[in-house]
Amino acid sequence: MTTAHRMIGVDVGGTFTDIFVLDESTGLAEVAKVPTTRPDQSTGFLAGIMGRVADLSTVSVVVHGTTAGTNALLERKGARIGVITTTGLRDVLEMRRRDRPRTWGLRGNFTPIVDRALRLEVPERTLADGTIRTPVNLDAVRAAAQQLIDDGCLACAILFANSYANAENERLAVAAVREIWPNAHVSASSEILPEIREFERFSTTALNAYLQPEVSGYLARLETALKQNGFGGEFMIVQSNGGVMGVDTAAKLPVRTALSGPAAGVIAAGYIAQAAGFPDVITGDMGGTSFDVSLIAKGQSMLSHQTSIDFGMVVRSPMIEITTIGAGGGSIAWVDKGGLLNIGPESAGSTPGPVAYGQGNTRPTVTDANVVLGRIDPDNPIGGKLTRLDVDAAAAAIVEHVGKPLGLTAIQGAEAILRVANSRMAGALRLVSIERGFDPERFAFMPFGGGGALHSGAMLAEVGLARAIVPRYPGVTSAMGCVIADMRQDFVQTVNAGLSGINLPNLAAFMQAHVDAGTSTLDAAKTRFDRRDTEFALDMAYLGQTHTVPVPLPITVTNGTVTPPTESEIAAAFDAAYLATYGRLLQNGTRRVINLRSAITGRRPRFDLATLAPKGGSVDASFKGTRQVHFGDAWHETRLYHRLSLPVGAEVHGPAILEQPDTTVLIEPGLVGKVDAYGNTLIERAAP
Repeated sequence: MTTAHRMIGVDVGGTFTDIFVLDESTGLAEVAKVPTTRPDQSTGFLAGIMGRVADLSTVSVVVHGTTAGTNALLERKGARIGVITTTGLRDVLEMRRRDRPRTWGLRGNFTPIVDRALRLEVPERTLADGTIRTPVNLDAVRAAAQQLIDDGCLACAILFANSYANAENERLAVAAVREIWPNAHVSASSEILPEIREFERFSTTALNAYLQPEVSGYLARLETALKQNGFGGEFMIVQSNGGVMGVDTAAKLPVRTALSGPAAGVIAAGYIAQAAGFPDVITGDMGGTSFDVSLIAKGQSMLSHQTSIDFGMVVRSPMIEITTIGAGGGSIAWVDKGGLLNIGPESAGSTPGPVAYGQGNTRPTVTDANVVLGRIDPDNPIGGKLTRLDVDAAAAAIVEHVGKPLGLTAIQGAEAILRVANSRMAGALRLVSIERGFDPERFAFMPFGGGGALHSGAMLAEVGLARAIVPRYPGVTSAMGCVIADMRQDFVQTVNAGLSGINLPNLAAFMQAHVDAGTSTLDAAKTRFDRRDTEFALDMAYLGQTHTVPVPLPITVTNGTVTPPTESEIAAAFDAAYLATYGRLLQNGTRRVINLRSAITGRRPRFDLATLAPKGGSVDASFKGTRQVHFGDAWHETRLYHRLSLPVGAEVHGPAILEQPDTTVLIEPGLVGKVDAYGNTLIERAAP
């Protein structure tokens, strides 16, 4: 009988699909990059896996970081959905918070994902204290559901006022809709987000319904194809909070998959940096379409409870904080009417790709600039898609679209493209560090993705970071993160009560319900966990304040049973959190508990990163030759190395290029690269 001993992580990006295969029996890893297939990403997903593992019966788990949900939101290609809501609230999704696309703009347009004609009202009313003033009219609910079905809706969102305080009306309505709805795509706000604030709850639930048909269909195709090819293990999906969930949960809660691929990369980066001795790190994931930045302080990723995927598309769910700009390898360079050079946000993606790909694109990209300057080997492009890149075509495109408008040669135009791209990337790094009170000199920069390691030297110079850490396989770091990520379930429940005299039995009941639900999910998984952790926190504020502070609770869970906190313990925890945030307490202020947040995590086994380190080898044996590479205003004779065969302890002084199948590492003049015990390359300023 074949033993399932392999774990596979798959990250689908805008240009490439990345594969990371870990053999648990030997600790050895294999990586691959294949072109992302459009419009159905599942084709490239399966091709990448089958290209590395022919016998899927040897695979115990496949973990997927997917962009299917994110792309559907950004491109507005979700399903046609309908809304059934409380009388008077049909326009909440359109009114939002009365914000504007441009803060100082006098005009702005916003089209909600649900047409007004498909937002139907029914008589019902629950008050903020949970009292049902008007029972739901189920005949009206059934009639509304039938009207939405007749109008071609594929999913339905039930959005009732104050259902976080009492979900009874919403539960009855959901049951009535499910009696006649032709599929399982019915989302209720009390199930998706039982939390105060109408717009955020409505938006998150509506977006979940909007994604359900697309994401669940995509995951079902993948699951079926895996099983048909002999896979009998567990198929899991990365969440935007950095944890993983089962495919059934992902199909029910697809809104939690938004930004899941970048989140996996941050998880892997944190794990690699911590092992290398650098708990403070800023990650930079540069793919073909975007540059994603995140900060990890003292080994902890930054989590945000609310994210705007695009203007008016608000998701209230725990997500790793990731700042995204359109500065990927495929981002197109263009000169505006004022004569300013811009990069992105439009990208050539994988099809047609950069001009050098020779697939029909005529506008220059960041990758084309790197090719023209000699920083990418035209005879060995990453991903295995092409045998050679067309340097002359890339140079001609730069002259036509950048050189002529600005009076520059091809080389000057390429340098200008990289300066603008690097400036934008550095701005994103400053945004997550300096502008949030973090000193960048404390932090290392970890570039990954196919293009990140080409720009690490520029980030050190422009932002003042201490060093860069290039992981062993930077091009597939997000795929590695899929293998590393723990299984995590997040829960929230609005309490909305003063601390003095709070109903502690009710609070304890909420905590226990969260633990029971999370434990049930972990028990149902076919994955082994080293341990299970439970974290509780309260969103609290003083009476009259809008913004809350997160208050961690030191609660113990013994044999699945929660030991509830006392009122004095909550008060002390709030004072400590508030003082740490604002520097002083409000004397005689009335403390309030707004929300309970719980996270139940199954810690999956870790693999030893040292198994990725090179075994033996020498610097001389790794040397490939030299190539002319342009830096600043001059060409430099640059030494070339096979990066994966450089031994532990090797030092390579710039200018140098380290090449490997999934990326290119650039060591600029004045910098030195050192290979550590895990196969990472530490890039630092050379000693004077």
